[in-house]
Amino acid sequence: MKSKKKPKNKIRGWWRFLGKRSLLITLLGFCLILGILLLYNSAILYAASQKPVGAILVLGGSITREIHVAELAKQLPSVPILISQGSLDPCILLIFQRSSAPIDKVWLEKCAKSTFGNFYFSLPILKQWQVKKIKLITSATHLPRAIWLAQIILGSHGIWVELEIAAETKGIPANRESFFVTVADVTRGLIWAVVSQFYEPKCTNLIPLSQVDLNVWKMKGFKCERQANLGY
Repeated sequence: MKSKKKPKNKIRGWWRFLGKRSLLITLLGFCLILGILLLYNSAILYAASQKPVGAILVLGGSITREIHVAELAKQLPSVPILISQGSLDPCILLIFQRSSAPIDKVWLEKCAKSTFGNFYFSLPILKQWQVKKIKLITSATHLPRAIWLAQIILGSHGIWVELEIAAETKGIPANRESFFVTVADVTRGLIWAVVSQFYEPKCTNLIPLSQVDLNVWKMKGFKCERQANLGY
């Protein structure tokens, strides 16, 4: 007696069912893992938000931000300051000297070329400093892109971001925001939040402010933004 064979279309139907079921299980598993990771990171961020500020991060774009952080440095002398691609080195030094602000914990990161680059290069430095909470210094003209990038990139590593706005004065304008640039940077930030879990770039041009030689810069010649009123 011959055994009956299942129709081909029935076999295909079973394969489709199993394929869809496997895909659904995979998606549910991915969503579950992602949810757990987000909850875990949220708990870490909440704990970080309760800690004192561990570092100050200044985004380059306007010398008024360095003027602002120099005054802040006098209030928080023990907190390290990282200025990411800010004004010329001698201009920053002169600002701190004029304000009689401490410079021994101020570092100049000179690798970044954009707002995304500010966080791209600053993240490994902040992690090396074992910082859990930062005070972010920028201008109102730099929002919301700066804070979104900070929360995405730094937040993905459990670093809480506290925003502080530096008041702008007349002179060279700071960052100008556009919808396209904001969307592009936020997209890059989301991708980097994942990639940076496995790879860390290193800035090869990190300078302590205390090592900036003003006499050497005077021989070279330099100009500072006029709203700083530094005489250079």
